[in-house]
Amino acid sequence: MSSGTQQHLVRDADYYRLKSDVEDFLNTEAELLDSRQFQEWLELFTDDVSYFMPIRRNVKFGQHAERENTRAGKGISWFDEDKWTLGKRVDQILTGVHYAEEPLSRVCHLVSNVQLLAVRDEGGQREVDVRSRFLVYQNRVEYETYFFVGKRTDTLRWTDEGWRIARREVLLDQNVLLAKNLTTFF
Repeated sequence: MSSGTQQHLVRDADYYRLKSDVEDFLNTEAELLDSRQFQEWLELFTDDVSYFMPIRRNVKFGQHAERENTRAGKGISWFDEDKWTLGKRVDQILTGVHYAEEPLSRVCHLVSNVQLLAVRDEGGQREVDVRSRFLVYQNRVEYETYFFVGKRTDTLRWTDEGWRIARREVLLDQNVLLAKNLTTFF
């Protein structure tokens, strides 16, 4: 693959090798979350990460692009976080006295439909924009069961430690959450 942003990614051996690496990274991330290795999961993020989940609204036909999702940095959202706030959420869960995560939930992340959208090699820094779908199953205590389904768009950055998440936008395909709380990481 050549340098710079690619509008059309050529499906050659380099493309499939990169796609496989990205899929392995996303599957490793899911395993860290499912096995409650939250500190290790947090290390998968760059220091300048943006982790955003808008609130989705029902809008009139023709207004979806403009009004369906709240915007980062404006108004309210489910999450509009950086690495510090993600770290505080992890710290809170790991205290063992988090009201919504005691006992800890059993969670299973399924990641699929991984697509490479763009590859950038600029100034010695390589980034890949990736879109994927997810299904997250959460079971709390005995009878509380929740499903979260949606899409993610990530920007992964290559570092000396390997791939790291520099940006994540999570779109839930539901605008009313039936879960009693939102402690799950996506």
